[in-house]
Amino acid sequence: MSEHDMQNTNPPLPPLPPEITQLLSGLDAAQWAWLSGYAWAKAGNGASAGLPALQTALPAAEPFSVTVLSASQTGNAKSVADKAADSLEAAGIQVSRAELKDYKAKNIAGERRLLLVTSTQGEGEPPKEAVVLHKLLNGKKAPKLDKLQFAVLGLGDSSYPNFCQAGKDFDRRFEELGAKRLLERVDADLDFTASANAWTDNIAALLKEEAAKNRATPAPQTTPPAGLQTAPDGRYCKAAPFPAALLANQKITARQSDKDVRHIEIDLSGSDLHYLPGDALGVWFDNDPALVREILDLLGIDPATEIQAGGKMMPVARALSSHFELTQNTPAFVKGYAAFAHYEELDKIIADNAVLQDFVQNTPIVDVLHRFPASLTAEQFIRLLRPLAPRLYSISSAQAEVGDEVHLTVGVVRFEHEGRARTGGASGFLADRLEEDGTVRVFVERNDGFRLPEDSRKPIVMIGSGTGVAPFRAFVQQRAAENAEGKNWLIFGNPHFARDFLYQTEWQQFAKDGFLHRYDFAWSRDQEEKIYVQDKIREQAEGLWQWLQEGAHIYVCGDAAKMAKDVEAALLDVIIGAGHLDEEGAEEYLDMLREEKRYQRDVY
Repeated sequence: MSEHDMQNTNPPLPPLPPEITQLLSGLDAAQWAWLSGYAWAKAGNGASAGLPALQTALPAAEPFSVTVLSASQTGNAKSVADKAADSLEAAGIQVSRAELKDYKAKNIAGERRLLLVTSTQGEGEPPKEAVVLHKLLNGKKAPKLDKLQFAVLGLGDSSYPNFCQAGKDFDRRFEELGAKRLLERVDADLDFTASANAWTDNIAALLKEEAAKNRATPAPQTTPPAGLQTAPDGRYCKAAPFPAALLANQKITARQSDKDVRHIEIDLSGSDLHYLPGDALGVWFDNDPALVREILDLLGIDPATEIQAGGKMMPVARALSSHFELTQNTPAFVKGYAAFAHYEELDKIIADNAVLQDFVQNTPIVDVLHRFPASLTAEQFIRLLRPLAPRLYSISSAQAEVGDEVHLTVGVVRFEHEGRARTGGASGFLADRLEEDGTVRVFVERNDGFRLPEDSRKPIVMIGSGTGVAPFRAFVQQRAAENAEGKNWLIFGNPHFARDFLYQTEWQQFAKDGFLHRYDFAWSRDQEEKIYVQDKIREQAEGLWQWLQEGAHIYVCGDAAKMAKDVEAALLDVIIGAGHLDEEGAEEYLDMLREEKRYQRDVY
């Protein structure tokens, strides 16, 4: 008898219970492989010293999981990332879901599989909640990411020069730091649903296959994940907007002003729509009938021509009014139109990207038709257009103050191009074509990255120019309604005191009532030397630094391309000067404020 036979003297094991046998019969190959390893490991733990432990021969597999991050400005990137996480969980994949505002940037070094959905703002910049991670990846302390697999989905607006630039930058930088793509980057335009769904489906299929290869055992899903079971807040949303009534449309700039700014009040009664200060209102609109007629006349198309739009047949005039974007030009439109128009000058424009971008920004769609006449069929023309998208406006009221109303501060887009008057799509609709008691379709767009401090005793500094003052009216209304103890400081700028002081009497009343403790105004055109909000920031450096030491939260709202950048430069100067820090220390301090949600921006 061999030594092995002598040792193997245990009595035979009893048969397995029938319920266990039945369960085992349903296992697939990957599950059998995992179970056999698990059983051997258990056996090894209790074996004699002469039997080598299984951990030596079969190391434990790293759990198969994926991190899903979002960097959102208006909430679109967040919603896409939420759906992607739900799809992965439904496929049995372990998911860690986080918004970048809640994610520690340094943790990126430990990730193994990462999905990032990001929007782009301003001149190709990442959303504010992604700034810290973006700086880390592009700085001296950028970690090696050679163990990371990743995929990026960018959301953007192709009418802007730096379309989806934030997504492109993250995608490129991940690769430069050694990471490997799970899937090629996708750049999605305003109508992003189809692109986002396809990206999500491809990712889910790919990761499910990889999980099987890695012999990971996904937890079986007998019910949809929690995210798929919960109903959205309220009945009304972007896809199903509430038909609200217009209550008021009041011009709040003087007759002599170069700006036309309207105070808009809308009735939400019966909608059960709720909003918080910092949120935006989505507004669906119809294009100007005069613009529709002008376009059809230029193209020689009969307005009654039937085409398909919104899943049904309808006259082309109706389709252009309600279903297609006519006021925002895009490079894609110009390139597509050039193929029909056959103009040497137009061909030269599309051949140079910089020239094309400038042309798009300064030439409305209808004026492309004026300058380069061509004959297209209705079907040919609409294939060049983007679907109509709602416009988002910062809400300028607090529901605690106005109840079932919502207020907007709308700067009406008006300009001339080659002697022809042009008006913005949504702003023209609200200001000129929507009559009192008329219906406007609306929904609430949450903006959790632009919120008052949870502690109402904390001071706040509100910095904005033009209609960027809108959310700050809501902020102070809310604090007044709550009788909050925290101090409030407004730094506001516009061209002229007498013509452009938006909500002047209200700010005066807030100050009288003790809810506006400090204020500075920058009237850029009232004196020879132009004065902007960034100048007021530098002027009040010591006071601003003192407020920061008291825990103040800083909010910036307005133009991303220039104002917001100039304000950030001024804040860094304040931190360097009054805070006695060097440039690197000032950057780190501002990043700390971002991570603590004490520096928030709502820029466009």
